[in-house]
Amino acid sequence: MKATFSTIIFLVLFISCKKDKSLNTKIVVNVFGTTYSVTYHSNKNLNFEPQFDSIFYEINRSMSTYQVNSVISKFNRNEEVEIDSHFIKVFDASKGIFNATNGVFDPTIGVLVNAWDFGPEGAIASLDSLKISELMKSVNFNKVSRSGSLLQKENKNTYLDFNAIAKGYAVDIIAEFLEKKNIKDYLVEIGGEIRAKGSNMEKEKPWKIGVENPNFDGTQSILKAISLKDEAMATSGTYRKFKVDSLGNRYAHIINTKTGYPSKTNILSVSVIASDCMTADAYATAFKAMGIGNIKDFLKEHPELKVFLIFENDENELETLSLNDFPDN
Repeated sequence: MKATFSTIIFLVLFISCKKDKSLNTKIVVNVFGTTYSVTYHSNKNLNFEPQFDSIFYEINRSMSTYQVNSVISKFNRNEEVEIDSHFIKVFDASKGIFNATNGVFDPTIGVLVNAWDFGPEGAIASLDSLKISELMKSVNFNKVSRSGSLLQKENKNTYLDFNAIAKGYAVDIIAEFLEKKNIKDYLVEIGGEIRAKGSNMEKEKPWKIGVENPNFDGTQSILKAISLKDEAMATSGTYRKFKVDSLGNRYAHIINTKTGYPSKTNILSVSVIASDCMTADAYATAFKAMGIGNIKDFLKEHPELKVFLIFENDENELETLSLNDFPDN
């Protein structure tokens, strides 16, 4: 999976417990070009790391554009493939969010992500408006259809990329695995995308999650900390991966699906809370390209999504905006 910069700092502190209580189990391992951290409470000494590794292997084999023999890479090369259950779930969820956002969230924009050197394929030399127009002919998720376990695409150059949703999906799969094992208190985090259930039993308090300040110098600091219970949160930022034109305008690594150009935006960070991390992950990406006014309008029809924005105002000062009852603490 594509390596992304985390815009959330994992704020769980592990302390000694009373003698009659077992400790949380915490596993931290590299995955998808980043790290994953799974913390869960059990009265038994349970180590799920081998099962986690198997899950990540399956997801990578299905949807990693960085693996040449993955299902998605073969599809992008126009090889005949049969997609698996992971692929189907992410594909169908992506279709729903593509339709809900009127195409702002579009997994076929990957060919432009690569062209602008934000993806795994590398930049196209001397990229100009003519090449962008040509590449845009292959962009539109409606040009890809699914029939059972088979995919079809209208344009052989259409390139699928689920990196804006697959990491959140992986968080959900790990969470669902833990629930099947009757784990009632856990926190799963992959590269800043998080899902929590129950409480931090060691501290006897809710799980605490930090939302990071948008520091352009690469340092990390916390703007606010919130409690998360039985929900998921994903954050997408534009302050660590962007391009600057000759006039000093900053463009996000999120590509405008209508124009093929990087999005010019004053939004620096979007945090989304939803019932599952796949949904939060996808909308955090989409909202960066929608603009604050469009986000407000969209959320009026989607009260199930809670959103926190960090943006620059007209005086280049940082402002924040909480929408749909995003928690203060």
